[in-house]
Amino acid sequence: MVRKRSTLFFIIFLSLIAFGIFVPVFALLPSLSSHSLHHHQQQLLPATKKNHGYARKFEISDDKFWKDGQPFQIIGGDLHYFRVLPEYWEDRLLRAKALGLNTIQTYVPWNLHEPRAGTLDFKGIADLVSFLKLSQRLGILVMLRAGPYICAEWDLGGFPPWLLAINPAPRLRSSDPAFLQLVERWWGSLLPKVAPLLYGSGGPIIMVQIENEFGSYGDDKAYLHHLVSLARKHLGDDVILYTTDGGSRETLEKGTIRGDAVFSAVDFTTGDNPWPIFELQKEFNAPGKSPPLSSEFYTGWLTHWGEKNAQTSADFTAAALKNILERNGSAVLYMAHGGTNFGFYNGANAGSDESDYKPDLTSYDYDAPIRESGDVNNAKFKALRRVVEQYSSVSLPAVPSDNEKKAYGSIHVTKTGNLFELIHYFDVVESDNPISMESTGQMFGFLLYITEYTAKDNGGGSIVSIPKVHDRAQVFISCPSEDGHGKPTYVGTLERWSNQPLTIPNTKCLSNISLLVLVENMGRLNYGPYIFDRKGILSPVYLDGRILRKWKMYLVPIINLNESPKINPIIQAANSGVITMSARKRLKPKSGNASKEPAFYAGYFYISKEDIIKDTFISLSGWGKGIVTINNFNIGRFWPLKGPQCNLYVPAPVLQNGKNVVVIFELESPNPELVVQLVDQPDFTCAAVAAAVAIAAAAPTLAPPAAFITPATLANAAIPPTSIALKATVGFTAISYSTCNFPLYQTRNVVRYTT
Repeated sequence: MVRKRSTLFFIIFLSLIAFGIFVPVFALLPSLSSHSLHHHQQQLLPATKKNHGYARKFEISDDKFWKDGQPFQIIGGDLHYFRVLPEYWEDRLLRAKALGLNTIQTYVPWNLHEPRAGTLDFKGIADLVSFLKLSQRLGILVMLRAGPYICAEWDLGGFPPWLLAINPAPRLRSSDPAFLQLVERWWGSLLPKVAPLLYGSGGPIIMVQIENEFGSYGDDKAYLHHLVSLARKHLGDDVILYTTDGGSRETLEKGTIRGDAVFSAVDFTTGDNPWPIFELQKEFNAPGKSPPLSSEFYTGWLTHWGEKNAQTSADFTAAALKNILERNGSAVLYMAHGGTNFGFYNGANAGSDESDYKPDLTSYDYDAPIRESGDVNNAKFKALRRVVEQYSSVSLPAVPSDNEKKAYGSIHVTKTGNLFELIHYFDVVESDNPISMESTGQMFGFLLYITEYTAKDNGGGSIVSIPKVHDRAQVFISCPSEDGHGKPTYVGTLERWSNQPLTIPNTKCLSNISLLVLVENMGRLNYGPYIFDRKGILSPVYLDGRILRKWKMYLVPIINLNESPKINPIIQAANSGVITMSARKRLKPKSGNASKEPAFYAGYFYISKEDIIKDTFISLSGWGKGIVTINNFNIGRFWPLKGPQCNLYVPAPVLQNGKNVVVIFELESPNPELVVQLVDQPDFTCAAVAAAVAIAAAAPTLAPPAAFITPATLANAAIPPTSIALKATVGFTAISYSTCNFPLYQTRNVVRYTT
């Protein structure tokens, strides 16, 4: 394998860097040295606090939780610091307190904190210690889910993707010595940081979770015992360690450690009778050490692209919570506040096999009581608060008003460059056969594979097939013209979930034809047996049954959530004239193949220096599929044609007074008007529109039912109503899949639209 690096930058490429979508490489961060537990304990917080003769202590006895010698009922909720901008941590925690929560549960994603092997990051949105200290200052306890596997609908279940590039491959979630050695190194950095924040040392952490729902995956007890020993080494013997598993005998048998060394908590379907499950829980804890705890009480559910947005009844959810709390049970709402999968960190699920692939939305709203944008003026928040108020030991704080949103209006964008015009300025890896993204060093986003083949006159064209592609590949061919340049022509798209060979049209060419395959990593599986989810082209590429060789793989450098570019994008954007060129020109209609080119579009809008910056949502109606950055922050993926998410949440801290730069990487078909809208409301109605389009293609002569799709939704999708004709009666097909939080709707029905 040969690795090359280009050192020159074309002016268009510099302009794109100016808009904040490119970075040359991941900026390497200084390694974090480990410090001793004693050293940290000397730095932080008062060490003890007396209450009726008891030292500051959180413990379990008589099948109850005890805090400072008094019985304590955990009324908690999951709120993940990595799904909320740090500027909003306090806002969301205060809203959680207003809901009546006394405890916050959060995961720790290894991949966020160690994006490259040996390169640790605990700054910005990854500043876990600051989040924990803030929780303490606000009087909120913390249940810390330290992993190393977390699931969480987060890329690779929180494992760093560079684990997938190691050869030989370590067996994740096992007692494989190669894997355990990596876990020891990671926890050797993480746990000494949080040890001074344990409750007994004056901090907010009352419990630390080992792994996550391991009983739904395996039964490697040696692995679990090793994690317990490692946690005790760094955290001491006083902290409560706990596991979480589904409330069945099978999962508890496989995922728990019997005895009193580790407390076994349970989760189960919302609405199930919790008390027989709590009785079962007692069998897996020592006598007197089993306070009833649902450590994931589901307030909603996740949503994948192409599904109807998940929603659950407020009254039903509140009644299920009351059934636990009224008999002194404890519960942790999953989620109290979902937040957002910014950047490329969304996870995915699989069904019966790894090709049955379902990536998660950018939004992680989860239909939680505190909505993605922090809103609490909703039926679910009110219903749950009424229940919690009946059992809270303290008066609940006043409910804050929703943060104001603002519709900043239209933004006209300019096409600033075609991806293929810029590839000579990207890092490139060469290999005889295509290799995975992780093996090239490209952990997220996109990788462009290019090879050549000899043109043949074989009448109907050639057949190209890629048996294993993760996750979505756009295929192009290019024939150099007389001037040495040939514009790539779109051939078709291969998708992991519906992979079919493509026909390449017969092309007369004076030299070899270039085959270009742009592969998008749409999020790694975070749950189940196929979690070892490498990305890119993972098999040979066949042309008419012949294997194509001699590949070049170009690393498309798009920033991820916790990366900082080396260049000031605002200064460069201000000095660049690119955005001002032809900003208001409408794209001319093109043929289907010619319009499928991946390209970059940029524009800007101003916020007056006198105005207070407010949250907004960027609507991508009329666009195809891609990502958006604003002021060099990766807002996330959009795919309105698939739905249901039509627009992306833009928190106010991303914006600034003055000029705000928006960059869109559109993979397929830009809005013909080259415009996006900043609106003041979320929108999850695109699934119906996408279904309508599909049905229209299958049944173009039938009349639409008004109840299914309306002129308003059509206008929102930038689809002329006259082009849509729907069947009068629409049928539905239900399918099932498994997710990490499987107890809710264990075979959850997903509506797929069919004719």
